[in-house]
Amino acid sequence: MLPIYDQKSRLKILIAVLALLIGAATVIYTNLLVQRVSEREQQQIRLYAKAQEFIINSESDSNTLFVFNEIIDANATIPVILSDGQNIISAKNIGLPAHLAPADSVQLLDNELQFMKQQHPPIVVKFGAGQVNYIFYRDSQLLRQLRTYPLVQLVVIGCLGIIAYFAFSSSRRAEQNRVWVGLAKETAHQLGTPLSSLVGWQNYLRDSERFKDEPIVEELGKDIRRLEIITERFSNIGSVPMLKDENLFHTTRNAIEYLQSRVSKKIVFKIETDLPLDTPARINVPLFDWVVENICKNAVDAMNGRGSITLHLRRVRTRRSWYRRGIPPRQVAVDITDTGKGIPKHKLESVFMPGFTTKKRGWGLGLALARRIIENYHGGKLFVKWSEVGRGTTFRIVLNQ
Repeated sequence: MLPIYDQKSRLKILIAVLALLIGAATVIYTNLLVQRVSEREQQQIRLYAKAQEFIINSESDSNTLFVFNEIIDANATIPVILSDGQNIISAKNIGLPAHLAPADSVQLLDNELQFMKQQHPPIVVKFGAGQVNYIFYRDSQLLRQLRTYPLVQLVVIGCLGIIAYFAFSSSRRAEQNRVWVGLAKETAHQLGTPLSSLVGWQNYLRDSERFKDEPIVEELGKDIRRLEIITERFSNIGSVPMLKDENLFHTTRNAIEYLQSRVSKKIVFKIETDLPLDTPARINVPLFDWVVENICKNAVDAMNGRGSITLHLRRVRTRRSWYRRGIPPRQVAVDITDTGKGIPKHKLESVFMPGFTTKKRGWGLGLALARRIIENYHGGKLFVKWSEVGRGTTFRIVLNQ
């Protein structure tokens, strides 16, 4: 058993929590900066209002000129409007287009004034005998950008995370495919030499008078044919397998008949079908037999050599998500149901991960290989349709027609 697969879900949760903490820290820190900049702008506007009041109530001299240059004219970022309560007296940093007509400019300033009234309360500027003006203002562009910066940053980080996830996932799948293909080709190559030798030895024994009519020769021939099937399976995995329209019922029955003679007699195999007996499916027979064999062998282990395995052939309706991914709408399914100990809900997807096994000496490759054969080579689906601890499990193989 590979620990990395057992901890995969926990690692995902840990990464998600770390990402949320980083995002939360970014938002909190940026909000602190926004608050400080906002307080600073409010102080600037108060100073701006006092400078306006000083200029209005003072005679023109070098002091008023200094105040105007250093405070009034120095404000180049905060949009402000000076009003007497009825009409707009002046405006600064509004950004009116140069080609705008006077009436349109008045309308735009009035709209801007209404927005400022909603954002901040006005600052009163007193002058003369109890007369007052009002300074309205809104946040500067810098402050607005700082407010939206965390959202933009989180979106960018999220997009980069999604891109990185899919890039690494694609890279990992491609690497796994290369490992599977390389392993399959090498296995087929390694089996080829001793298999040729065994065929030669069988022919020698068959022609020998000493072993004439000996049953061991025929048994040796059966094992050789089995090795040839295994070699063909690995050869098909190492290349693009040829799919043909095969009789699904007969193919499934043949796979079970071979397996039934090699497991406990206390295991009962049954084949049921809702389909006509001549219903075809697009399959590669050696690889399909391998899938059925792997699932049934796992079922035998789950039942401890006692129970029943039922294979039910039926037509299925294609899911919309499968149809969007290009899986044809005409499909048939083979449901393989056992009466074993079942699979806990939290392990339903883990059973297809390479390295996941409950056997002391298992490699955890059987179901992973079966799913790869069905989904990658046959364009179908393999999943756990139903499972209940203590009652059994149903694996569904979905095939195209």
